[in-house]
Amino acid sequence: MARGHAGKIAVVTGGANGIGQALAVRLAEEGVDIAVADLQPAEETVKRIEALGRRAGSLICDVSNPDDVGAFADFVARKFGQCDILVNNAGFYKTRRFEDISFADWRRTMAVNLDSMFLMTQAFIAGMRQRQWGRIVNIASNTLGSVAPNHVDYIASKGGVVGFTRALASEVGIDGITVNAVSPGLTRTPGTLEGQFRPRGLPIEEAFDLVSKTQAIKRHQTPDDLVGVVAFLTSDDAAFMSGQTLVVDGGLVRV
Repeated sequence: MARGHAGKIAVVTGGANGIGQALAVRLAEEGVDIAVADLQPAEETVKRIEALGRRAGSLICDVSNPDDVGAFADFVARKFGQCDILVNNAGFYKTRRFEDISFADWRRTMAVNLDSMFLMTQAFIAGMRQRQWGRIVNIASNTLGSVAPNHVDYIASKGGVVGFTRALASEVGIDGITVNAVSPGLTRTPGTLEGQFRPRGLPIEEAFDLVSKTQAIKRHQTPDDLVGVVAFLTSDDAAFMSGQTLVVDGGLVRV
């Protein structure tokens, strides 16, 4: 178990399933109480956390909506008192050619993938500064390095996540807060397995097979491949690490 987790409170966005759920459960295993924000009900995540003996709660929340984020912050304050660890995981993606992206599509992608990090971080950063301790982990994407076609809006938004991470780290390090990003590769989640997602223009299972063949570690990535890295980044063991982006994709992007 990493140091510094016991008794902490974490907020995980997009924690109803997939990567967010796996991260929430792992942090609970480390002794952290969890608040989940998601557009979908997160009862399963809450039950799994409570079965580990930790406190948990969830609220339906559009993380790109300032009013929803404000209501969620009030919920966290009432139920948990504070937020020590913030995992900005919620994301949106859709496969489409650049010419087929409307401005409304573009804005929706930016809102969910980037505006949400601004809103959520502003909601909880003051408390972290006051307590002189905080851990923020933003989920980016290895597509910034692998440049998969037909996802211009998604990749642009994730580039913004990396910039946001670096800039914020420079500002809040003096207050004992670290800010880092994790860039997963193509990961088997309910979102990626749905029919409309066609990375590299291929049916999803063919895409997974193609990507895994070009990785150093030649198997499909799952959410469990990310949990140890996030557990480390949110611990005292990573107290002198900030402004970094860790690529966790089986060695597909080797830089």
